[in-house]
Amino acid sequence: MEDEPATNILEATYRALCEHGYDDLTLRDVAAEADRSKASIHYHYESKDQLFVALLEYLSERFVEQVTAADGDTPRERLDVLFGVLLGADASEKSLRTAMFEVAVRAPHDDAIRERLAAFDDLLFERFRAIVAAGVEAGEFDERIDPDVAAETLVAGVLGALVRQVVVGRSSERAYADMSAYAE
Repeated sequence: MEDEPATNILEATYRALCEHGYDDLTLRDVAAEADRSKASIHYHYESKDQLFVALLEYLSERFVEQVTAADGDTPRERLDVLFGVLLGADASEKSLRTAMFEVAVRAPHDDAIRERLAAFDDLLFERFRAIVAAGVEAGEFDERIDPDVAAETLVAGVLGALVRQVVVGRSSERAYADMSAYAE
């Protein structure tokens, strides 16, 4: 994002969201976190909804960078690194997942949010599919595995594990271990 004030506002929104949660968050909270006036927030974003669509895009960009950077020498290593990126225990990533979840729960009622989440889901599916296909081709994974079916299952498993981490406090380490064991 090239607009420095807008980026500052999005970063402040992220921090405020992590602190207050979506329902209790006000533009006044965002303004205080950004050390700006509420009017300057409105200059960049007409409404709280518009701000949160922009925040989701901003957070998605961060998540996409992490997912696409997950690499390894073999398909199995790439899969393991991707599980680590998606399910890792880093405290800042827990806040990011919580913030993403806070915004994502609005998707059934907001087309803009739903479209951005669908794009991320597609990216995650394709990343898993490519890794599994490469593993099958290299003989590292069972040749009977259908990469599309495996990718669909892995996406559903990871997203379910992320929701469980955020909603019920399930351990990151346990989610990672369970997904790795399933992949084996």
